[in-house]
This record gives sequence, structure tokens and C-alpha cells, in this order.
Amino acid sequence: MPGTVWTYAGGGEVDVVTVTNQTRMIDGVLTMVVHDVGSVGGVVEEDTEDYFAQHVDGSVWYFGELSQSLEDGHLVSLHGSFLAGVDGAKPGIIMKASPKVGDVYRQEFALGVAEDAGEVISITGTESVPGGSCAGTCVVTLDSNPREPGGEENKFYAPGIGSILEIDLETGTRLELQSVTH
Repeated sequence: MPGTVWTYAGGGEVDVVTVTNQTRMIDGVLTMVVHDVGSVGGVVEEDTEDYFAQHVDGSVWYFGELSQSLEDGHLVSLHGSFLAGVDGAKPGIIMKASPKVGDVYRQEFALGVAEDAGEVISITGTESVPGGSCAGTCVVTLDSNPREPGGEENKFYAPGIGSILEIDLETGTRLELQSVTH
């Protein structure tokens, strides 16, 4: 819903994700624009527009991103940016409507640019963070990218909230949902 804001914190990072009232047509599909700003020590390091659409079956599809990496307030990279339908890029699935343990899916696909994949490892996860919790109802995924060995994460999705926790499996760093406002 436009205006919804998720705030995450952990490992010195703060990430604020806002559903805007903007839309963008990508590969023939009307998508919602979600603004994601990541900062460390109060300094913005990444400013991203993500493009999502929900299928009639409830699955949430990911149609691309404009990912701006910043240093000292200056743009240094657009690495990871892609749009479905451009240069062979395809949309991916961020969350299936009816996930089942063992489901494996591409979350984004632009060969050599964005190749994240997810695997559902539990649909009965339990976790509690300041901004939400789930007791036996969390969908837990193992997210990876073949281009980034060692960058695996577990993500916990709570019903009615969405992502509440990311755990970097290499470092143990937790990015926890702090609040959701509407």
C-alpha cells in the first residue's frame, strides 16, 4: 500500500523501504515503485528504486531496479541495475503466493548483472524482532547469488508484514525490522 514504510537496522546499517504512489510500465506490466535507502552512520550509501507487481495468484514479481551506490553523496555505480525486457533481463519472483519447502526460484535475472535466487527452506519459521514476529508461521528462504559466493542469507517473512529479518550466513549480521508505519 502506498505510504507504507519498513525500517530495518543492524550491523551499523539502517535501511528504509517506502512504497511510493508512483508506477512504471515495465515489459508491458504496470509496476509499483518502491524506494529503498540504505545508510551507514547516517550517510546514504545506496539509493534504489525497485519495481514490483503482484500477480492475480498473489505472487510478488520483481521487474527490476535502479540501484545507485553513493560515496560522500556522489554517484559511483549503478551496478546491479536492470529492467525486465531490456538486454535479455527477465522478471523474477520475490515471494510465491503459496510457497512450499524446496521451491527454488529466480528473484531477479539479468545475466552477469543481477542473478539472485531463493529457496524456501521452511514455512513454519519462528522469529521475533522489534518490528514484528511470527510463531511457526514465517516463510524462511535461503537467498544466494552464483556471482557472489559466500553471500548467502536467510530471510524471514511474516504473514501480513513481509520481510522481518535478514541474516548474513557468513558474518551472522542481522538486519532486523524495527517498525512498519502506514
